Amino acid sequence: MPSGESFDQIIASAPVAPDSAIPAGSLMAKIKSRGVLNVGGTETSALFSLKDPVTGKVIGFDAGLAQLLAKYITGSPKVNLVQVSVATREALLQNGTVDTVQATYTITPARAQKIGFAGPYYSSGDAILVAKDNHGITKVADLAGKTVCTQSSSTAANSIKQFAPTANIILFETNSECQQAVKQKRADAYVLDQAILLGNAYRDKDVKVVGEPFTTEPYGIGVPLDSPEMKSFVNDWLKTIEANGEWAKLWKATIGTVVSGDVPAPPVTGSAQGS
Repeated sequence: MPSGESFDQIIASAPVAPDSAIPAGSLMAKIKSRGVLNVGGTETSALFSLKDPVTGKVIGFDAGLAQLLAKYITGSPKVNLVQVSVATREALLQNGTVDTVQATYTITPARAQKIGFAGPYYSSGDAILVAKDNHGITKVADLAGKTVCTQSSSTAANSIKQFAPTANIILFETNSECQQAVKQKRADAYVLDQAILLGNAYRDKDVKVVGEPFTTEPYGIGVPLDSPEMKSFVNDWLKTIEANGEWAKLWKATIGTVVSGDVPAPPVTGSAQGS
């Protein structure tokens, strides 16, 4: 996880929107007047949005983006974090409880019927977790003929069949069972959404995430459907922080502490269906 100093420095150096970007009557003007951004998110997602039990601060890639957006609108990185679940995200945007949802939130056409999506700001997807001492698997092609586990409730088994048809797939009910199977060498690899695997690797140094996601799951920032000006504003802001290097700095300070290699190029804003 990022050191408090580097994470805080990124937030401290972030820009503030010019007054001309926040017209009267807009949702942004309401947020600016309030002085705090109400964000639907979580405190339990390692590397994306995790509460430090010592400092009480919520840090990570999603949490950092929320603070950067709050500062851009209000001049202060003050965020009121409202805990959301898969079942409550759209409702909290629709009833005005939150201004945005920033919680590894995949853009889908069905969700985009109910809310607006800015972004995508990050591209996730199914990725590979292996034991720390495994150097033979670095990409999806290396799963051929290997024993690969995943969660029985996920769609990852279909991805494995598509991209590594000769792999031997074993299913477990939970994330922890899959992780233990890899550590105990009962499985060569574990395939699931990269965000979950990154959290595993952050908490357990005996495993690691290798390669890039081999399916595409675009994460977006949820905004109210009846505030199209907010969607446009957030998209413009995303382009700003991508161009000035802040997106890359935040990635390095959070996700980049577990994923090795160069900073990936951010997805093209507006490229996902529904965004």
